[in-house]
Amino acid sequence: MKINPEYKNVVVSHKALIEEELEQQKKEIISKLEKGQVLEGVVKNITSYGVFVDLGGVDGLVHITDLSWGRIQHPEEVVKLDDKINVVILDFDNEKKRIALGLKQLTPHPWDALSETLKVGDIIKGKVVVIADYGAFVEIAPGVEGLIHVSEMSWTQHLHSAQDFMTVGEEVEAVILTLDREDRKMSLGVKQLKPDPWEDIEVKYPVGSTHTATVRNFTNFGAFVEIEEGVEGLIHISDLSWTKKIKHPSEVTEIGAPIEVQVLDIDKENRRLSLGHKQLEENPWDVFETIFTVGSIHEGTIVELLDKGAVISLPYGVEGFATPKHLVKEDNSQAQVEEKLQFKVIEFNKDSKRIIVSHSRIHEDLSGDDSRRRGKRSSGRKEGGNETVVAMPAVEKTTLGDIEELAALKEKLDNQKVEAFKKEAAKAEAKEAETKAEVKAEADVVNVVAEAEVKEEKAKAAKAKKAEKADKAETAETEETAEASEEVKE
Repeated sequence: MKINPEYKNVVVSHKALIEEELEQQKKEIISKLEKGQVLEGVVKNITSYGVFVDLGGVDGLVHITDLSWGRIQHPEEVVKLDDKINVVILDFDNEKKRIALGLKQLTPHPWDALSETLKVGDIIKGKVVVIADYGAFVEIAPGVEGLIHVSEMSWTQHLHSAQDFMTVGEEVEAVILTLDREDRKMSLGVKQLKPDPWEDIEVKYPVGSTHTATVRNFTNFGAFVEIEEGVEGLIHISDLSWTKKIKHPSEVTEIGAPIEVQVLDIDKENRRLSLGHKQLEENPWDVFETIFTVGSIHEGTIVELLDKGAVISLPYGVEGFATPKHLVKEDNSQAQVEEKLQFKVIEFNKDSKRIIVSHSRIHEDLSGDDSRRRGKRSSGRKEGGNETVVAMPAVEKTTLGDIEELAALKEKLDNQKVEAFKKEAAKAEAKEAETKAEVKAEADVVNVVAEAEVKEEKAKAAKAKKAEKADKAETAETEETAEASEEVKE
């Protein structure tokens, strides 16, 4: 290895000689290797990823996936240190001196031994060996596995993770859904062991029936609920309340909470249920139609100002809407949030559940009534007739609605608001009575004046007629006198 002439020393190494001989031996062994060749070796080392086997001067690696057709967690489940085993050469690299070996390839593939009678629809048993988010792999025989997709674990359409249904090592039963012997693939299902709840959905959950469901998920347009495993439906946001303007389902309920629902529609083909919550109560808009008649006046509170107008809280828990021009007060100022005012109903739409109200219209109508009354005083008599016609000013009436129908809403009434509403109605009735009395008095005055004028006209007509008769008599007398004069001349 090293020579020092000065000190006449020589360093020699037996190890280097052995390594050189081993290297030469490796080259000779590798040169004789062929893929598929079966050799005997000794387990020299075991790691987590495989086993190193001494082939008589050269080492090869059996990867953990090539130890067994089945899934194993560690190579020690198959071999032990210093075990003599037969291996097959899968691949080798002359330059890098690497040899890939296989152990499982010495035994037939389990798929080749799979029973020919096994077919789609058969129920098999197996052990869960691997779980992923998308499903679970079940080993029905060593080296033969099938996949249970998460969508095949339950009839529910509410997606879950496979971990919610199964655990590694668990023994399960499943139905064979697909079987591909050529590609050695099999898909399995667990939910098929139970009846499909949608098969008799119309019988179990007919339209109009009521049930208790569990809230599973929220969207901006409604809430998805589950009546039973595999039977889910949507409560549209418009079907949560008759009176409230719901912007998000979380205002009414929460995820995981029970909720009473009514079946509105069934789409069996697409497995969809349309459900409603408000339909469990009678439609109060049938009663509101008799209360909030067009022209009626009610006390309201401005609860929200928007760009296009304001939301008005009206009696009995209903809301109305007023545009900016209808929020102008008598002093020309604009109404503000939390302000309580009187509002007149100018539009009521039961189908779209919309009430349009106006505060400005109240004092505008009062001003218009005064102008109309002044105009009627000068043109109340018909031209060329003997009868005098006085137009009665239109008086808006406030309607309280049918008392029997309101009884159903009694629990919802705020006593203070009701009293205020009654007082306002009494004021309106008193004002109406006062207006009628005023109009009657004006009509009486006009009638008296008209009667006097008629009498005067009649007197003038009689006097003219009398004068005409006198003129005729005088003319006749003159003619007689002329005739008599002629006769005398003759």
